[in-house]
Amino acid sequence: MTIRQDVHGAGVPVLCQSCEARHRGVCGALEPEQLVELARTSSRRGVQPGIELVGDAEAVECYSNVLSGVVKLTKGLPDGRQQIVGLQFAPDFLGRPFKAESSINAEAATEVSLCSFPKTVVERMMKDTPELEHRLLEQALNELDEARSWMVALGRKTASEKVASFLLMIARNINPATDAGPTSYDLPLTRADIADFLGLTIETVSRQLTRLRAEGVIRIENHRHIIVDGLSRLEQRCGG
Repeated sequence: MTIRQDVHGAGVPVLCQSCEARHRGVCGALEPEQLVELARTSSRRGVQPGIELVGDAEAVECYSNVLSGVVKLTKGLPDGRQQIVGLQFAPDFLGRPFKAESSINAEAATEVSLCSFPKTVVERMMKDTPELEHRLLEQALNELDEARSWMVALGRKTASEKVASFLLMIARNINPATDAGPTSYDLPLTRADIADFLGLTIETVSRQLTRLRAEGVIRIENHRHIIVDGLSRLEQRCGG
């Protein structure tokens, strides 16, 4: 296909100019001509909640940037049980470079928009562009840090602190520019999924959400819409 360019974009494809993955994600490491090459092989698509994006033990043929929405990562056991092991937000990179098969299941937790590109193109660019490899390594290390933080949360925090930590994590990832001011969002997971993620029962999750609302830390509208007037109060409830 023909990639239309804008003189104000210094050779950057029009679709890439306002893309968060170029400004805050891995594509920010690429030169304009590399973005043009990647755009020629890429495709954008919207995915409805509940649709599988990557299957466990599935052959890896492409990678994606998450442009909007929330992706749920799970690991399955042989008996059919599964555990939510992570969440991805825009502009996270979805995929595990240099691996023939996926070792995780990825599912759209909300309506998700993806920009996907062939595995071979990205891995070649990684070899030619150290900064791209650096950004992917940085994301992997950030995910490792988050996993360690959740190990502490699951092992040491109280139920109230776990739920508050979850709400704060969602707020900071969905609205990264928000710090001390008010923010609002729809919960990307059901109460059952939140319970699974935090190692709690559904009843405990509902009880802690009600408690946070009663104490004025959060407001809840239409069962899933969360309003936080000040993140500092929510952060204080996270247990450090």
